[in-house]
Amino acid sequence: MKSTTRRTLAAVVTGVAAAVGVAAAPATAADAVPVPVPLGGAETALGMELPEVTGELPVPSAGAPEGPTYVEGRLLPERTLPQLPVHAGLPGADVRQPVPHVLGDDFDHAAVDAPAAGLRTLAPGLSLDAPLTAPRPDALGLPGPKLPEVGVLAPVVQTVPVADLGVGPGL
Repeated sequence: MKSTTRRTLAAVVTGVAAAVGVAAAPATAADAVPVPVPLGGAETALGMELPEVTGELPVPSAGAPEGPTYVEGRLLPERTLPQLPVHAGLPGADVRQPVPHVLGDDFDHAAVDAPAAGLRTLAPGLSLDAPLTAPRPDALGLPGPKLPEVGVLAPVVQTVPVADLGVGPGL
């Protein structure tokens, strides 16, 4: 293959890779997807002003699990089945209800704002050990019997949800 053909092929492959990377970046960059709730038709049909409702749905992303850890004296590594971390969020909501000056002239709406809160989880894992010891020099390199060990690594869920309740002017 000629050097000019190789250079042309390399330029085309680089351009395609860059285009794919640019196209995929916005889709993976979003933490939550906004979801508007259309109530305009219901307002017209009922002849009254309804609340404005929007929501946020989190986009979960899996992390890299910590690999097994080899420990001296064990035949099988710790965390035989590692815990898988998943990062996402709790769904969020924003609700604004018009209030016709019930609390005074400066208060036109009541609102609840609960943004999507971060959520960190770890799936359950498993730690096993064989019913044999490590090879022993005093037994000519043969392993000895022992009780098997089984441990379940508990799942983890961590989040800090927040919400804001308020009244104010305008909608």
